[in-house]
Amino acid sequence: MTQAEPDNGTTTNPPKAAATATTGISDAERELYGGRLRYDQSFVRHEGPLTRLGFGHMAAALPRMVAMVLRTGWQTDRRALAGVVAAQFGQGVTAAWGLVAVNSVLTELFADGPTRDKLREALPSLAVLAVTAVATAMLSAWSTAMSGRLEPQVERAVSARYYTAVTQVEVEATERPEVQRALEAGKFGTDSARNMLRLSVGVGSVVIGMVAAAVVLTALHWALLPMLLAIAVPKGWGAVRSARREYLSRLTWVDHRRAIASLLACLTRPHAAGEIRVHAAGTKLLSSYTEMSRQTEAEQRRLARAQASTDLIAGGFAGLASLACYGVLWWLLASGGLPLAVGGTAVIAIRTSTARLTSLVQQVNRLYEELLFLTDTEDAIRVAGQNAIPSSGTPLPVPVQEVRTEEVSFTYPGADAPSLRAVSVRVPRGKVTALVGANGSGKTTLTKVLAGLLVPSEGNVWWVGEAGERVALREADRSHVFGAVGLLAQDFPRWEMTAAANLAIGVGDRPRDMDRVRGSAREAGVLDLIEGLPHGWDSIVFKGYERGVQLSGGQWQKLGSAHTRYRQAPFLLVDEPTSALDPHAEIAAFRGLWSLAEQGHAVVLVTHRLAATMHADHIYVLDRGRVVEDGTHDQLMARPDGLYQGMFTAQAAQYGIAAARLPGPRGIIQSADHDTAI
Repeated sequence: MTQAEPDNGTTTNPPKAAATATTGISDAERELYGGRLRYDQSFVRHEGPLTRLGFGHMAAALPRMVAMVLRTGWQTDRRALAGVVAAQFGQGVTAAWGLVAVNSVLTELFADGPTRDKLREALPSLAVLAVTAVATAMLSAWSTAMSGRLEPQVERAVSARYYTAVTQVEVEATERPEVQRALEAGKFGTDSARNMLRLSVGVGSVVIGMVAAAVVLTALHWALLPMLLAIAVPKGWGAVRSARREYLSRLTWVDHRRAIASLLACLTRPHAAGEIRVHAAGTKLLSSYTEMSRQTEAEQRRLARAQASTDLIAGGFAGLASLACYGVLWWLLASGGLPLAVGGTAVIAIRTSTARLTSLVQQVNRLYEELLFLTDTEDAIRVAGQNAIPSSGTPLPVPVQEVRTEEVSFTYPGADAPSLRAVSVRVPRGKVTALVGANGSGKTTLTKVLAGLLVPSEGNVWWVGEAGERVALREADRSHVFGAVGLLAQDFPRWEMTAAANLAIGVGDRPRDMDRVRGSAREAGVLDLIEGLPHGWDSIVFKGYERGVQLSGGQWQKLGSAHTRYRQAPFLLVDEPTSALDPHAEIAAFRGLWSLAEQGHAVVLVTHRLAATMHADHIYVLDRGRVVEDGTHDQLMARPDGLYQGMFTAQAAQYGIAAARLPGPRGIIQSADHDTAI
């Protein structure tokens, strides 16, 4: 594949282009993504069996997928689907009736007698032709109206099935490349159901018309029908071959195309504005975009050349078949085996059928291509179902008083070592439990296990009730587990919605309670900020919209804290909740977390701000996936060579303060009233 490479970001270098053609990897791929961004042919052959189907297999698979689309249409809007089917059937009937009327007209015109008398005899058939033309126009309009009503509903239904299935997949399964690949590929087929419905309507209309023509041709002479079919076979072969080639290419280049889209998206994202302009990252992204786009352009040129060759071969054989068809017709007329009037009707039927056949091939080509993508969506739904979070289980005790892990281990798919190793912790309500440790020690993974997002590879997670009854996470109704948990991650979602929506989105479909929204915002210290925005709670907290505003990192963190409070879950898991806050706001945020614990919530705090862990009720220190120390702040500081004591002392030394001179466990919270903190 030929590829021009940039030189110094602005020019192309032919030798590099030659190297790219040899290796198949562009410099941009190698530099930005570490290698080739295409699935190899062995993967495509293994994962895409439909790409190997021949015409016969396609003919068998197509009705099944069309039936699925029609079944979806029947479930969404029966009246519209019935209207479409009736309109298409009616058009087929009128087409057949029109050919019969044409034959009658020609028979009268070629009969012996005065022209005036022949025209008079042909008037009834001409009237039938006029009526069929009007009826066809009306049926076509009705079909268009009903299709326009049905298509978006079918697309919505299939998309809803896909995204519902995807959002219910176990988090652990999404870490497996084969699952993620299937789910990602399914995204391309969500609009194929709509396209298939539209194409199915078109194919149905053409097929009905061709069947009508075939019936008329057979009635005229049996030899004409096989010749018509001979025209169809080469075109059908070309359609299947072209669609399969296009699909195979798209499947191979899916990561490459996605990477190109991400390069362009980065250029317009507000968070990258500084890097784009000050660090000239935009220049690099644009040159890489140009380079990688040239690769896809070369692939498109290859497909176009292959398509031209296929069309030439298919068209040549179809042309020979057409010539033979007209030759048979000429022989029948010359030998007296076919009346001249009937021959004229046959010519009209053949020309009409050939035009319809060309349309049929084009639409079947598209239909087959959409079939392949819709199959990917159906496969994604199937894979998602196989890896779905169980929809039922044992209810949790009411109320839950504690979450406890016993010898829990967890290994991410494809990882060489476990992220957690035999971890045992207790998270009681009314207490603040801190998780500390170096980056990569397993803190975030442990919070995901506590939240029920990850099921441990070994060990158990117990949800314990007031009377000591307990339910294991593996047997628990996971929806109950999720209902009991509130999450505030450092990289929490920043929805491109209003401030009110961002705060209240975490309670499912329950109606928004604006009194609670304002109360949660007040407790998080963000009420005045939001109500002071140009459009208040209706301000869209993302630049680029008409009512869009830009929030700072700290303001977003306060909004995230308000979001967690609005949920009012008994177990709160917060990961670095103050990383973007100023000192006074940080003190207020930690004070708010302790007030939640005093109200009966369980608070799990993951933070590197060890000054905050001083007043935690219990601290677990993780190192390389293990709990190596646990206890209160005083207990851990009493260990001379302890990991916690070393981290705390090192952090305190940054402020020029010896650890022994720091205030007691409640000192920082109390000092908040005096606006002092470490």
